[in-house]
Amino acid sequence: MTNSIRDIPRADVLLVTGSNTTEAHPVLALQMKKAVRLYGAKLILIDPRRIELADFAYLHLRHKPGTDVALFNAMAHAIIAHGWANERFIAERTEGFAALKEALAEWPPERAAVITGVRARDIVAAAQLYAQANNGAIFWAMGITQHTSGTDNVKALSNLALLTGHIGRPGTGLNPLRGQNNVQGACDMGGLVNVYPGYQPVISEEVRRKFAAGWGVPYESLSLKVGLTVTEIMNGVLDGRIHAIYIMGENPMLSDPNLNHVKEALETVDFLVVQDIFPNETAELADVILPAASFAEKGGTFTSTERRVQMVNPAFAPPGEARQDWQIVVELANRLGHNWQYDCPAEIFAEMATLTPQYAGMSHARLETGGLQWPCPTPEHPGTPILHTSQFTRGLGLFCPVTHRPPAEETDEEYPFILSTGRILFHWHGGTMSRRSPGLEAIAPEAEAEIHPTDAAQLGIVDGDWVRVASRRGEVLATAKLTNRSPKGTVFMTFHYAETAVNLLTIDAVDPTAKIPEYKVCAVKINKAPFVVAASAVLDGDKSPTTNN
Repeated sequence: MTNSIRDIPRADVLLVTGSNTTEAHPVLALQMKKAVRLYGAKLILIDPRRIELADFAYLHLRHKPGTDVALFNAMAHAIIAHGWANERFIAERTEGFAALKEALAEWPPERAAVITGVRARDIVAAAQLYAQANNGAIFWAMGITQHTSGTDNVKALSNLALLTGHIGRPGTGLNPLRGQNNVQGACDMGGLVNVYPGYQPVISEEVRRKFAAGWGVPYESLSLKVGLTVTEIMNGVLDGRIHAIYIMGENPMLSDPNLNHVKEALETVDFLVVQDIFPNETAELADVILPAASFAEKGGTFTSTERRVQMVNPAFAPPGEARQDWQIVVELANRLGHNWQYDCPAEIFAEMATLTPQYAGMSHARLETGGLQWPCPTPEHPGTPILHTSQFTRGLGLFCPVTHRPPAEETDEEYPFILSTGRILFHWHGGTMSRRSPGLEAIAPEAEAEIHPTDAAQLGIVDGDWVRVASRRGEVLATAKLTNRSPKGTVFMTFHYAETAVNLLTIDAVDPTAKIPEYKVCAVKINKAPFVVAASAVLDGDKSPTTNN
């Protein structure tokens, strides 16, 4: 996020797209509601579904899933055509405008209307509202990134911010909402395939020598090769390149796309290690399970969606043989012949800060008095609530022309419905923790397939019926939930339920740049199930969460 959560009520226009904020980020969503109800902000919601935020929206554009670039390009076209662009900002702080303007000439709202299903006048109205705001802020989540065009989606949103100058000031900015409490921190610490901590590229010889010196190892021992993403790792197993996998705090047997493909890979790999706090579907396939400590049983730092680094301290001791993750990793490294000497997370953080410019001014001692937002380059620095206030990291902001590309898999006569996946308020991800809560399980005990009533009537389905949802990769059984919330021709399902593992259906096509799978669009068919003995996905074994206790 370029801006801070506390900035949200300072925006007079909020553009929210690809984010079911009230269910996936409920605390942050309260600030959006506050901005609308108390301060008169106008909210533009761009989402195929009528989510709760639609009740707070001044405009709701319900576009066809997978057509985001066409819609954003048309908004940008309208901003230029009507003279709503911030010419001074463009001249002083950006480059590449001429190329963008030329590319956008091909994207009038009328063309986008045919592709997206959104009326041209509504596209223009949204563009005008955002462009003419005093402070306009854009928010998005995985509804934007989990597409084969995810990188282009984000670039198109960035173009809108640069066109209007809505960046670098309070109440503005480009604000991706991270999906979990420490996803930002994991990325900051090098939990990506192409960077070291601080987003320093592994392909840089200078960076390799810097980290080798900091870690006291020969620089030749650090590879210059970019690593593999999760989907690439599974492919690597099946083509003989990968022989061992070490999985920490993740359940790919429920959360990855095309689960039959994932299962084949995890059953094939020579050696599988799973480090987690509870047994799960992936752990059932593991050769070794390492019991880890939960968030309440360990100390260290979490970095939130707004780049805020905060201390956490253990409330309980880890149970049984469970250990904190860093202790497991250190002992494993030493058993492999290294000599890692760390006594506590504070020492690890201190070493990291010497190599990571954004964190250089932080320490556990300093964070004990309160959180800090990076970049925080010196011990005296107060942290940075807003990025890009005077210049961008690269100097000038770069306009990036992009064009609409259809999803990897479109509907046809055999598979006429679009499936999109997401979350509900009451469960998290694969349900490893939340489905062990009796209260949450009582509220949301089973998977539902959200179907428009018109589609259901044509299929002879009534609310509460069991339905079979099938794609070219698998099929699942779920309870039908008839609602206008999802548009005609679409089905929405969550991926929290092992017994209805919706990722059996999703496609493992990925964005060519970010390598993120296209969870939000694939083609499916729906049939009323004639009878059901037990709701179950087409996977072997009993996946009921209660059997894992």
